[in-house]
Parts: sequence; C-alpha cells; structure tokens
Amino acid sequence: MSVRAQRPGRWGLLGLLVATVAAAGVGCGTSSDESAGIGFDVMERSITELAAALGAGEVTSRELVASYLARIEAYDQRGPALNAIIVINPGAFSAADARDVERAEGRVRGPLHGIPVVVKDNYDMVDLPTSGGAIGLATSVPPDDAFQVRRLREAGAIILGKTNMHELARGITTVSSILGQTRNPYDPTRNPGGSSGGTGAAVAASFAAVGMGSDTCGSIRIPSAHHALVGLRGTRGLASGDGIIPLSTTQDIGGPLARSVRDLAITLDATVGVDPADETTRRSEGRIPASYTDALDPQGLQGARVALLEELLGDTGAERPVRTVIEGALEEMTAQGAEAVELGETDFGSLLQGASLIGLEFKFDFDAYLAKTPGAPVRSLAELVELGLYHQVLGRGTLQASLEVESLDTDEYRERLGKRDTLRAAVEALLNEHDLRVLIYPTIRQTARPIGQGQPGSNCSLSAVSGLPAITVPAGYAADGMPVGLEMIGREFAEADLIRLAYAYEQATLHRRPPESTPSLIDPPGPVVLDVGTKTVEGIGLRGRLIFDRATRVLTYSVSVYGLSDDDVLFTHIHRSNEGAAGPVVHLLGGRGRPRVSGGLTLSAAELARLRAGELYVDVHTTEDLFGVRAAIEWSEEE
Repeated sequence: MSVRAQRPGRWGLLGLLVATVAAAGVGCGTSSDESAGIGFDVMERSITELAAALGAGEVTSRELVASYLARIEAYDQRGPALNAIIVINPGAFSAADARDVERAEGRVRGPLHGIPVVVKDNYDMVDLPTSGGAIGLATSVPPDDAFQVRRLREAGAIILGKTNMHELARGITTVSSILGQTRNPYDPTRNPGGSSGGTGAAVAASFAAVGMGSDTCGSIRIPSAHHALVGLRGTRGLASGDGIIPLSTTQDIGGPLARSVRDLAITLDATVGVDPADETTRRSEGRIPASYTDALDPQGLQGARVALLEELLGDTGAERPVRTVIEGALEEMTAQGAEAVELGETDFGSLLQGASLIGLEFKFDFDAYLAKTPGAPVRSLAELVELGLYHQVLGRGTLQASLEVESLDTDEYRERLGKRDTLRAAVEALLNEHDLRVLIYPTIRQTARPIGQGQPGSNCSLSAVSGLPAITVPAGYAADGMPVGLEMIGREFAEADLIRLAYAYEQATLHRRPPESTPSLIDPPGPVVLDVGTKTVEGIGLRGRLIFDRATRVLTYSVSVYGLSDDDVLFTHIHRSNEGAAGPVVHLLGGRGRPRVSGGLTLSAAELARLRAGELYVDVHTTEDLFGVRAAIEWSEEE
C-alpha cells in the first residue's frame, strides 16, 4: 500500500512514504494478525454499531484500522480515485493497540473508544504536518494538538489520517496544491463541495466512522449536502477554534460530518466545550446539554413549527431540481407532524450584503497562527504568496486583496461586525414572531457541478454571518442523481433542537444511501445484468446484453442487429425517454455499417438514476427507418 506522508525540512514539498504492507496492515503480503480485521465490514457502520462489535469481541480496534485502510487502498487512488486522504497517521495501529488494551482491562472511555476518525488538514496534530492544503505549509508540524483533536484522543478515538481540503479553506470545490482535486464518490466527475470536501468524500465512502471539518461559510454544510451526510455549524463559541488554521476567526468553527444524526451527536459531545485558549467558548458555559444524544427523538417533528425561507430557495433552471427536493422535504416534515408556516417576503439578502469578514480578517488571523507555529516554513501570507507556494485556484487577486488590508481598526470592519448583530437579531425576531423552531432552506441551491466548473448556489452566509447554528441533513436526490441537503437554522445554542428535528426527519425518510462507486470489500455486489431482450420489427431484430459494474460505473454493452445488410445500419444509440415517449440520444454506441457493436462507457450519476428508473433504451437506426428498432433497458437487480 502506498501511503502519503510529508517529510521534514524547511523547504521540503509533499513526499511519498512507501510503507510496507505489514506497517499498514492491508493488502497482499499482510501478516495473518493484521489482515484478520479485513473480514469485518466497516462500510456504513455507525459509531454505535462499531462500539457494540468492539464490546462483544467481534472485532478489535486494530482490525477496524486495517479494514478502513483497506477501503482507502481500494478507492482513494484506485477505482473512483477519490483523492481524499492527504496522509495516513503512522501511529494509528499503536493507538488502536493501546485502546484495545484499555478495553481488555475494562477501561472504556466512551462511545468513541477505539473508533477510527479522520480530520481535515487544517487541524493541528503534534505528530503530523498541518498544511491547510498549501505546499507552503507542507512540512509544518505544529507544537501541539488542536483542542478538538485533543478532545477526540481523550475520548479514545483513533485519528486515522488527514483529509484534503480546498486550499487554505478559501473555496468550495476542494482543490489543493498538496493533493489536487478531490472527487465526489456519488459521481467522480463532480466536485465534493468544500472546503471540507476531503472529509465529506472520506466519510461518504466509509474511510472512517466520522470526520472533522471546519466551516467559515458553508465548508462543513456544503460537503455534507453533496455527500448525503449530516453536518452541523454550531453557534459561535460552541467549539474551540484553537489549533485550526484560521480563515476568519470571527466566522470559523470546527465540527463533525457524519453519516447519521446519532453519529454527529456522539462526536459533538466529545468535541465541544470551554477552552481557555479560545475566549469565544466562554459563551457556551451552561448552554451545552449533558449529551446531545438525549435529543434523539424519532417523534421530534410533532408540533414543531417550521417555515420554508423562500428567499433562499432559488428558481432558475439550474436551481429547480434542488427546489423540488426541498419542497418535497417540507411535505415529508409535515407528514411527521410538523406545522408548516408561510412567511411573507423576507430580505436577508440586503443584511448579508457586505457582511463577510473573510477578506478582511484572513491575513491577520493566518499570520497570527504562523507566529504560534515555529515549524512553519513560511512566516506570513505575504511570504507564501511571494514564493508562489499556493494553488492558482485561490487567485492571486483574491490573495492580494487580503494582503492590501492594512488594519482592522477601520469603520468598514466595525460596520461589518455590526451587520452580524443586526442579522442575528433579524433572524431571531422572525423565529419569535411566528413562534418557529427553525427556518429551512437548501444548503446549496445546485447539486455538485462537474470538476473544473465553479460551484454556484451556496446559502452559507445566513448562519456564518449571524453566528446562529445550522444543521444539514440528507433530503433526497435531485433528477441528476446527486444528493441534496436540507438546512435548518435556529436560535443561539439551540443545537439540541436542530438535532431533534434532524433526527426525526432522518428516521422518517432514511434518504441516505451509500455511493455506488465505493461498495463493500467484504461482500461486494456483483455486476448488474441488464435485460435488453430481443426486439423484432418487420423482420429486423435487435438483441443486446448490458452489464453494469457499480464500483467502476462502467456499462459494458454488446448489441447486434440482424435481418438487414450491414450497409443498411446507420447508428446504434442509447436514448433517454421523455416521459415514456421517444427522447434524445445519450450515447453513440456504433456508426454506419456496424450491425454488431460492443464496448464500455462510464455513466454519470444522472444516467445511472435514469438507468435504474428504466428511462434508457437502445435504438438501431437504419436507412429504411430512421425511427429505428428500439428495445427498453430493464434494470433487473433485486433490491
């Protein structure tokens, strides 16, 4: 197994540490002791399920580490090549062994004891570099752990590795100079959101039980929405930002991305709380419940008054597929006992205009972090830019604008801070006026765009600027087959309320389904044989065999037409039906004079959704009949 790591040296760039398989515990040549855990299927396993298996002696923490590493080996640089993991923690096995010894001695620290997790590469770890995705920090080993990393270790969690992120957290498509582009396991041709996109992809693909991200304006919630995950941006002051490379300390907050609301609540319990190194956390004193898991009520939507925030819904052509899902989610909530309240017109947009602090605070906060990190090879944002030690995705103009900010002692800065207070008051006034528990809207108004394109549609600012908490939960899938996230925003320190509503909605709908591209390694699904059958029209026959491989998303086809000469064949296509009637060409399988065609093609998420729905058909067009000989493609998998 090839494991990425970072070598020391002031100007060293990202290196490759080729570890022996024995060190990693997976792959060919693994010792029998280390390979034993690969028989335990970790795919989609919750923290509760993993803890129960550990408690029953079905598996050890060492074996869990081996099982997750096996999935990383299979899918991070191979298969869909998600490119989500920057570095594997070489101490993961020794940490697992220590937790196993503690368990054997009857010392179990809590539900995260011996559970592998991943963290975004802007969280400091004393035993690994913290790069923020930038080559300028590729060899920067911090002096201590971030507060939330320390809390995870104290809870018994095993830090399995660090995940890719959008360079310095300043973007939402997850491209970095350390690792490049991370891919979305629901469609590897699309972006994973950001900036915590590596964590989102890793958790969605079951590379770990749960993962940590940070959110300055959507960076936890957008990757969660793009991966059918649950993500929470807490109230300002809920969780410490100490040891997280800052983008804007006023807007930054770290937190978990999880496959379920319960897993998020368990991880939140371990990571929030007062930290003397972060004065904002003093605001949380007396406002954190004994456990957020106490809010996990399947009937939590009963009587809850909620309102759809039309202003953030979107109605352009590209936004309508997400709007449809969110409107359906509101109906699902009311079916579970929620009361939908209609609001009049709102105008939060004017309050949000010119309220972000990112551009103003970035240089000062980043430089302050570097001053506390003696091992950092660059000492300032200006030096990083001057040396070109960053990815062009940031844009020199954006960085230059930050560098040109001379002081925060300005009327503009104070004005922006004031807008935060005004916005927070306006949101809470609306909640109070209508006696609402939450406002709801899509986390992002468009599904994940293809790699290389920008990602429009973010609704990140309402929570990020107001400082109020917001949770995103899977709401279903758009017409293109990609996940959609439903976001709920509530009052200050109302995280328990958000968890209660999100859990009730999640349990009633069970929208999350794992990505096709990263199936189980223990019980991998076989290929799906698709029935094209035999179709005859006026003596001309069509037969075909199609096989879909879920791991690679490749559709292998073999189609032949008979009863006419080769010269009579014009084209063989796959078409998409239009509400059951004839529809446009999706793929060309073969051209003129080719009565027999075979090959393979990779399906997009949208095409896969249409294939499952029976909306694709094969058509052989001939010189005598342009309409052609058609045969439906029937998805025959038993589900």
